[in-house]
Amino acid sequence: MYVLRIEHPVPNYDGWKQAFDSDPVGREKSGVRRYQILRPVDDPNFVMIDLEFDTIHQAEALLAAMRVVWGQVEGTIMMNPRSRIVEVAVTNEY
Repeated sequence: MYVLRIEHPVPNYDGWKQAFDSDPVGREKSGVRRYQILRPVDDPNFVMIDLEFDTIHQAEALLAAMRVVWGQVEGTIMMNPRSRIVEVAVTNEY
């Protein structure tokens, strides 16, 4: 499994969440199997999004699409996005 991790500050979480929920890149059609949104407990205006994929190619394609979206909205609903694609090496539950 591959995870596209995206992190960035947001000026207003509710406004950002509304844009995220509008799903401008079609996450499910792009191969996203699951996602989670994380927020630091000491900074509610920072988000980390983990998007899970079966293949690295799906993750790379979605990242390319996100870069286009970021070019259109950076500075309004989000700023300075950072991203990284990682491969899940080990997972365990207790």
